[in-house]
Amino acid sequence: MEVLFILALGAAALVIVPLILLKLVVFLVLLPFKLLGLLVKVVFGVFGVIGSVLAGVIGLVFSVLAVALVAVLIPLLPLVLIAGGIWLVVRASRPQTTAIRPHTYSVTNL
Repeated sequence: MEVLFILALGAAALVIVPLILLKLVVFLVLLPFKLLGLLVKVVFGVFGVIGSVLAGVIGLVFSVLAVALVAVLIPLLPLVLIAGGIWLVVRASRPQTTAIRPHTYSVTNL
């Protein structure tokens, strides 16, 4: 019984050892590509984080500027409406000018 167990272990070793060696060779061949992929992933990750932070800061700045603009323009709205009304009244009270007609040349004028 022990001999059968040792023979089974030997047969398994004949199958498993070449597979382990093949896996090691494939790992060593693909290792530079895995390292290059990791490097690319890290570089793009850093650029992504920098871009995200920059986009957030720019968005925050523009939102603060928009709020400040609204805060300044809301109190000026009545003045703008009054000025617009006065402009419309003054414009309506002026006499209408005649339309400018382009000069037409005839053959005899040349």
